[in-house]
Amino acid sequence: MYTFSSKLKTFSFILMIVGVLGIGYSFFTAPKDINDVEAILASQHGHHGDAHAEGAEHHDAKDAHVNTAHSEDAHAAAGHDAHDAHGADAHEAHDDEHTHHLKHVLQQLQNKPWAGVYVAALFFMLISLGALAFYAIQNAASAGWSPVLFRVMEGISAYLIPGAVIVFLLLLLGVMGSHHLFVWMDKDVVAHDHLIQGKSGYLNGPFFLIRAALFMGGWIFYRQYARKVSLAQDEASDNLNFKKSFKAAASFLVFFIVSESIMSWDWIMSVDPHWFSTLFGWYVFASFVVSAVTVIAMVTLYLKSQGYLEYVNTSHIHDLAKFMFGFSVFWTYLWFSQFMLIWYADIPEEITYFVTRIEHYNLPFFGMVVMNFVLPVLILVNTDFKRLTWIVVLAGTIILCGHYIDFFNMIMPATVGDQWFIGAGEIGSILFFMGLFIFVVFSAISKAPLLAKRNPLIEESKHFHY
Repeated sequence: MYTFSSKLKTFSFILMIVGVLGIGYSFFTAPKDINDVEAILASQHGHHGDAHAEGAEHHDAKDAHVNTAHSEDAHAAAGHDAHDAHGADAHEAHDDEHTHHLKHVLQQLQNKPWAGVYVAALFFMLISLGALAFYAIQNAASAGWSPVLFRVMEGISAYLIPGAVIVFLLLLLGVMGSHHLFVWMDKDVVAHDHLIQGKSGYLNGPFFLIRAALFMGGWIFYRQYARKVSLAQDEASDNLNFKKSFKAAASFLVFFIVSESIMSWDWIMSVDPHWFSTLFGWYVFASFVVSAVTVIAMVTLYLKSQGYLEYVNTSHIHDLAKFMFGFSVFWTYLWFSQFMLIWYADIPEEITYFVTRIEHYNLPFFGMVVMNFVLPVLILVNTDFKRLTWIVVLAGTIILCGHYIDFFNMIMPATVGDQWFIGAGEIGSILFFMGLFIFVVFSAISKAPLLAKRNPLIEESKHFHY
């Protein structure tokens, strides 16, 4: 049985503490009013200040021109009054527009800490969900190669419980108005937006939370049941629990594929409710499942390096790396299909999604394609490389960083616009949830034997060679 070392436990606590400090700093330094925003724009984005200065010069010149014209025509009192009124109206309109812009930027910058927390919370929770789905697939397929890895998958899926609770709380806070990540939750916006009004039967707070509770409850129920049956099989004298695992896995996968698609619409796509994609559910699935398989591989390699998982050999690592490779290609196929079809069709309400990301998120948007496809394929295309620990860890690190950026690209443009950067809040959120993830996962792994000894396929898995 694995012993959760004090060093790893301390490391996870340090990550959480540093993460909390980063998150707290991001909330503390977020602007409180439009005066703070004006100062930020002036100091960090000089071109905004230049634009405003140019606007002021333009209006000064205009006022001077008007005054000159008036002085030249002292007898045209009526015309003089009309010009004054027009100049005042134009100046007032400019001030209103400037104030409106500042308020918009204020909301974006106030969203930024929340968005950083939300992206990281969702990313790590979906990794655990992906591990659970992969585990269910192995059980439903009666796969012979993977039972020696079952306890690793069960340990990773343990994070689903705290992870889902945190994400649900963030969704609840959105409905309560504590943050504005979901624009359709803002009654003032909905009152003037006919498109969102048309979706209000589906996009409304109570139904949104009911769906979230139903999906999370279903996932957690299966995880707990599967874990219980798996441990019971270790002490059983027959294969009844194994058969229960098979039936439960098959049923769960039906529920999962439906709930995962709707979840992706609700929690990710609805931050930009004017846009939709019929591929989006599959796209999100590919992103978090390849991340989950990567984490399974990296946790396995860590345990192996500590002298555990004696029956795991290079063939098991090779197969995990094959899944990392295969799902990376699958993700790229979906990314390109979604991008190409929408870009080629050039329908305004669809293409705005990609225009925003290409204009304001050019580096992370195209950079993630390199990190999620080009580099993993180049590194893992060779069969021998898939058996080398350092190669798999290198590819895995790139994949996890790339798919975090993928989720960053999905959430940030609709919530913070062009006011994005990866700062203390984003890094702090990653560190906090990484620390919590490590603590929960390795705590769960330490509570049961690492070998599912009575699984009917365990001998085949022990002697698996590719």
